[in-house]
Amino acid sequence: PRGAGMKDKFERHKQPWTAAEIDKLHTLARKGMALKAIARALTRSEESVKARAKQDGLSIAKLR
Repeated sequence: PRGAGMKDKFERHKQPWTAAEIDKLHTLARKGMALKAIARALTRSEESVKARAKQDGLSIAKLR
């Protein structure tokens, strides 16, 4: 087996975003969903989601 650590779970971030994922990101962001929840829903890292949202000019609610 590969020596996969915890961080391997999220190593999808070099993958291009699909139109469906972007669509979902926009929908969830508009609903005011928190970054963590959106990242989980899209199975992408928070960093990746944040970068994509910024690229698309979306604002994501930051829940404390």
